[in-house]
Amino acid sequence: MVHPLLFLQFFRKFLEPLHISEAGADAIAYTWLILAFLLILSLLATKSLSAVPTGIQNFMEVVVGGVENMVEETMGEKGRPYFPLIATLALFILVSNLTGLIPGFFPPTANLNTTAACAVIVFLSTHVVGVKKHGFHYLKHFMGPIWWLAPLMFFIEVIGHLSRPLSLSLRLFGNMNGHELVLMIFFALAPFLVPLPMMLMGVLVSFIQAFVFMLLAMIYIQGSLEEAH
Repeated sequence: MVHPLLFLQFFRKFLEPLHISEAGADAIAYTWLILAFLLILSLLATKSLSAVPTGIQNFMEVVVGGVENMVEETMGEKGRPYFPLIATLALFILVSNLTGLIPGFFPPTANLNTTAACAVIVFLSTHVVGVKKHGFHYLKHFMGPIWWLAPLMFFIEVIGHLSRPLSLSLRLFGNMNGHELVLMIFFALAPFLVPLPMMLMGVLVSFIQAFVFMLLAMIYIQGSLEEAH
């Protein structure tokens, strides 16, 4: 099937030697498109900074300031160094989710590879932060408060930590992919009556899923910063 968006065809041909599926190639194409959009938006917002922000600078300051307030309220002052990571993930996921509301576009977050990549970043960041903060003593987070239960607690904690990227990726993927499927079904059944309510619901789902992912990422990183008991 020929897709109306030429850049998708280009990526499919470009990635064909790697034997990537059509859905995977499309997710990569949309991901690069969103990254380019966010890069251009950031350049425009910082091109001519002023003390009294207007236009794009004002819009981006509101968005970034809102994310910063959430990070401070959830993690406190110790969460400031991790604000760039949290904000980047939040903006990427939010814009990716909203991309699905554009006719002819498909959100990369409705592809499991994309959500798994974001989840792995959170997983690795959590433990890198923990080791950097506590060193070898970070292992105490896996031992529990009772020494003679340490072997059992270590096994349980490892399973719990390994399940985090799985739950993060599947939650985001399931909600976004499910929404896209429902949207396509309703569009097929009633293309002239359903679009507006479904679009409004799509905006709500996009914001909620980005917020949930960001909140869980903050909680996981905050947990690695705390002292083990």
